Amino acid sequence: MNLRSTTALLIGLACAGGAWAQAQSIYTCIDAKGRRITSDRPIVDCLDREQQRLGKTGTVREVIPPSYTREEREKLEAQRRIDAEKEARIQEEKRRDRALLVRYPNQAVHDKERAEALNQIDEVIAAVNKREVALADQRKEIDTEFEFYAAEPNKAPMWLRRKREDNEKQVEVQKRFLADQIQEKARINARFDEELVKLKQLWASQASIGR
Repeated sequence: MNLRSTTALLIGLACAGGAWAQAQSIYTCIDAKGRRITSDRPIVDCLDREQQRLGKTGTVREVIPPSYTREEREKLEAQRRIDAEKEARIQEEKRRDRALLVRYPNQAVHDKERAEALNQIDEVIAAVNKREVALADQRKEIDTEFEFYAAEPNKAPMWLRRKREDNEKQVEVQKRFLADQIQEKARINARFDEELVKLKQLWASQASIGR
């Protein structure tokens, strides 16, 4: 036998051996209609139920659990997304907590920043109040000038009327701005109050770990 024939024979034996090895596993199951099915590969009709892989002697070598149906896979995937989103929120909350502790290592630092934030609002409110006083003084002057036209208001010059209208508009603007600043002050206090509740928990937890 020449070299080429020997090589061909060895390849043939290898292929036969592989096919024989593959045939050693027999898959069996009972389908939805109660029929027992056997095959040399996983059975498509039994993907939704348990299958057994048998050896050449008929002994059970492996029990293959049922695969998920499409609806089950969709539900599983939806649950995985929910779990992933939940985990992402937990990690984000932990990140914020760490950042909060770095920014406010103790209550003194937190109280100081609250006071500074409120002081800035108070300075703006003081400026608004000062502007309101100036507008009130201006209105008195305008009213004094209008006294000359008390008998015939329609004869008051246009520039004086516009001056009064402008004064009234500015007063309304200042009132709205003042209301906004008061609301902002309330928001700042609410934010710091909420942070303080969380920080007290974090500080207590940190202290217990450090013991």
